[in-house]
Amino acid sequence: MANRVAQILPGKRGKVWSVTPDTKVFHAMEAMALKDIGFLLVMEENQLIGVISERDIARKVVLNGKSPTDTSVQQIMCEKILVASTADTLEEAMVRMSNNHIRHLPVVEGAKVVGVISMGDVVKAFMGMQQETITFLEEMAME
Repeated sequence: MANRVAQILPGKRGKVWSVTPDTKVFHAMEAMALKDIGFLLVMEENQLIGVISERDIARKVVLNGKSPTDTSVQQIMCEKILVASTADTLEEAMVRMSNNHIRHLPVVEGAKVVGVISMGDVVKAFMGMQQETITFLEEMAME
């Protein structure tokens, strides 16, 4: 089973969803709803400049009484972007997410974004590795 971030990317839907900084929050919310996701990259000229989540929208727009049709993504996006490398271990990615209280990490190779992983993806990979270990141990016990 996967023990590197790169190994879980093929199991993802394959598309990296993004918006531009001038996108209105309402349209970002529509995109998230249509794609059944809760996180978008904010890209400008193929460069990752921020991220936005449903939580950002709830806390920075709704709770502050701002209008999602008048507020741009750039006004509420998180510019402190934590990423994972394709070479990172799943443990490294999980620690990064846990320590920073985030649920998604853009995955990069050099300066290029190649995917996004979630805490759920990492947990699922760990569960698969544990099942492989259990199966191996059961087979060894039967010999």
